[in-house]
Amino acid sequence: MTPEELLARADEAAANAYAPYSDYHVGAAVLARDGRVFAGANVENAAYPLGICAERSAIAMAASEGLRPGDVEAIAITASPCGGCRQWLHEWRFERVHFRRGDGTVATYAPEGLLPETWDLPEG
Repeated sequence: MTPEELLARADEAAANAYAPYSDYHVGAAVLARDGRVFAGANVENAAYPLGICAERSAIAMAASEGLRPGDVEAIAITASPCGGCRQWLHEWRFERVHFRRGDGTVATYAPEGLLPETWDLPEG
């Protein structure tokens, strides 16, 4: 699946966002190694920290279907990921992260390019 096709799936997910406070609709689409795609949208809450970003929503959908870190290949997001989500992208071992910049161009990174000095689980 091309980055553009995956971003189109993220755009579809963004249409379902629940964002009554910010009116900032974000979608994400996760491409699994087996070809399945899991989409998610941001969901806000009046207690702001309790909301969920689109990336975490899509990853949670994949996890709910039995996927684990390393079972994913790429993710497309309709906006630049926040710092917390960048850690999730690292931990889930995505190969590529595609997102749409504010000017409409598409950026592609490896997760370590988005968040240097990440936290890892201890070996053992």
